[in-house]
Amino acid sequence: MNVDVVALGIRGVTDASLEPLVSRLDYFKLGQLDAPIKALKSAGVTRAVMAGKVQHASLFGGVLPDFRAIKVFARLKDKRTDTILKAVADEFSLEGIELISSAAYLSHLLAGEGQLSRRGPDAEEKANMRLGWRAAKAVAGQDIGQTVVVSENAVVAVEAMEGTDACILRAADIAASHGGKPRLTVVKVAKPGQDLRFDIPVIGLDSLPVFAKARVSAVALEAGTTLLFDKEKFMQEADAAKICVMGFAPEGPAS
Repeated sequence: MNVDVVALGIRGVTDASLEPLVSRLDYFKLGQLDAPIKALKSAGVTRAVMAGKVQHASLFGGVLPDFRAIKVFARLKDKRTDTILKAVADEFSLEGIELISSAAYLSHLLAGEGQLSRRGPDAEEKANMRLGWRAAKAVAGQDIGQTVVVSENAVVAVEAMEGTDACILRAADIAASHGGKPRLTVVKVAKPGQDLRFDIPVIGLDSLPVFAKARVSAVALEAGTTLLFDKEKFMQEADAAKICVMGFAPEGPAS
């Protein structure tokens, strides 16, 4: 599929290596709305995809809103991720720019259902996945985070604004605080009624060094809504590290 891509980047966040891959890349400050919308309209864009990651914690000092954004943010009932991004999507829609699923061109990278790695889970990892799934779904339902870390059938850490990798490393520190070296199970789910236009769960090659440092032995992902970057290489390296990777339907592992 040949698609002419016009990209919007955030200074200090967007990787410059994107530039030669698109026909046009305009940079803006985090929090600007009016200029990005005008840039897309001037290029004739009517459909857009959100991609990449911006830390939610940037709300506390990293956002420089323009006047249009100030008006939008003033109407928000809270500062949860879904609330903010839905308001942004609505603003784009008012200008004739439809935000479509972030997986629209990446369906081949979505996690499948079943055993994705060569190694399946042992009894302890299965128990961790069942507990972690229930906890992760409860947390995700409140738009707090989408990842829970479990060890020895106990929830060790829950993701909030710090992001998945920081959550996993925090769990490792907690689990090792008494001198032990317990294995960790990471559970990552979609929110109930996940809006695929934004905040889709993502895991990738950058996560593998974190897994190694934190002694992660197993990962449970929600099939059909979790993106795996770069999927083939990720699975090769996970297998080499003997990490069990499982994909589950939204209801999670069987009891």
